[in-house]
Amino acid sequence: MSRNDECVQVIVRCRPLFGKELAEGRQRIVEMDTSRGEVVLKNPKASHPSEAERKFTFDRIFDWNCTQREVYDGAAARIVDAAIEGYNGTVFCYGQTGTGKTHTMEGYHDWDDASSDSFADSMPSNAGVIPRAMSHIFAHLKAKGVEHSVKCTFLELYNEEITDLLAVSDLVEGTVEAANAKAPKHPLMEDGKGGVAVKGLEEVTVANPEEIFDHIRRGSAKRRTAETLMNKQSSRSHSVFSITVHTKESATDGEDVIRCGKLNLVDLAGSENISRSGAVDKRAREAGE
Repeated sequence: MSRNDECVQVIVRCRPLFGKELAEGRQRIVEMDTSRGEVVLKNPKASHPSEAERKFTFDRIFDWNCTQREVYDGAAARIVDAAIEGYNGTVFCYGQTGTGKTHTMEGYHDWDDASSDSFADSMPSNAGVIPRAMSHIFAHLKAKGVEHSVKCTFLELYNEEITDLLAVSDLVEGTVEAANAKAPKHPLMEDGKGGVAVKGLEEVTVANPEEIFDHIRRGSAKRRTAETLMNKQSSRSHSVFSITVHTKESATDGEDVIRCGKLNLVDLAGSENISRSGAVDKRAREAGE
């Protein structure tokens, strides 16, 4: 199997109980054996021993004591390395609303504190996959000293409509939803090479991590979120932040070697049980889409 066809690892991350769950005296019913990649779900109300627990095995798991760095090193770093070397890769978070997908992907939000040198040298412990990937890419390119260019796009998929989160137009007065409703929608089209492309999506050239963080902050402000019973700020849309890395270097025979890799960092909208999340009317329709 070529690396272009390599399957993504099936990885599970478990978050600790917090906030409302602790206040209500909830108990953890998940046990994890990280050495075996085994997740055990326990049913404290089971009427028969055979129904007391169920086991699932994954390529890799992270328990509630894991750090953001451990998740990045174990789940994403290899894919980022491949993108720098000219391959396409994707890192995405999927799961129920309120389980920490956006925390895993973004984590650290004080993008204004980030700089090319300081952020890479003293990465905040709470930094998620996206800032770590950006620091990783630029640190690698700087160390290698090759000619390069880095471009990014940022889109939102909401109710099966694509919005460009990096569009030049700023938010108008009113709610984010009202502003995004007026934003142009971009069609998904075949690119003639067996793949797909989003027509009219703005691609921005960036020279350092600070510029990327600025784009992430601006785009994230336009994302649709809403409160549900399971999450104070539930993402109601999918977001896809894509980075394309071009490098050019001279080989030993004097020929130029050009590589182009694309990295997609995806924060999916939370799946949910509508009766538990309290989603009604428009919120419920969003969940259905």
